[in-house]
Amino acid sequence: MSGSELLSMTGLTLQVALIATTLSLPFALAIAHALARHEFTGKPLLQALLALPMVLPPVAIGIGLLLALGRRGPLGPLWETLGVDLVFSWWAAAIAAAVVGFPLLVRACEQAFGDVDPRLERVSRSLGLGPWQTFWRVTLPLARRGVLYGVVLAFSRALGEFGATAIVAGILPGRTETLALGIYSRVQLGNDAGALALCAASFVLALSAMLVAETWLRRPSRRFGPPPP
Repeated sequence: MSGSELLSMTGLTLQVALIATTLSLPFALAIAHALARHEFTGKPLLQALLALPMVLPPVAIGIGLLLALGRRGPLGPLWETLGVDLVFSWWAAAIAAAVVGFPLLVRACEQAFGDVDPRLERVSRSLGLGPWQTFWRVTLPLARRGVLYGVVLAFSRALGEFGATAIVAGILPGRTETLALGIYSRVQLGNDAGALALCAASFVLALSAMLVAETWLRRPSRRFGPPPP
């Protein structure tokens, strides 16, 4: 395997993971905040549904995405109007990675928002800030450590996504072949050296992401109130 192939697959993997995490984050923040701050009928069911991608076979998720995103799926007329083939593209790989990493991101954000004292939000509202301003200026800054950790977990999960991606995006060299897909294809072809090289690249990427998260979590956090004596 050439160095250019390794760089290409590494770059595509980073691109897919970054887009997947970016797509997931706004929805995860909204859902996690609602789960952390509100009690409502059906909340346990919603939490169970959100966790399903963590326990379902990834291939089953891929088949579901293939049916949903294909030309014969519910969004088929839209893709036909736009002249877009979403499946078997790197965008399909990003969507698959977003789906499988979404539960990790939501769970981490929910925990982070749950640790924020609601009284601080009420004080913010009493000082004239609206719900949106309170979220951005009070809640999210206080929860930022947990949110960032969730982002890194989802990003790391996207780096290694294989099953759903293989179904909905295929293994197309130069187009959808991420590191995980490249490892599988080379093992199937008996190219052990190439597979090990891709494993090493995957290891370095995942370790780097987790080191960033752990380093951030070890930083001293600034809290409201006077400093300790």
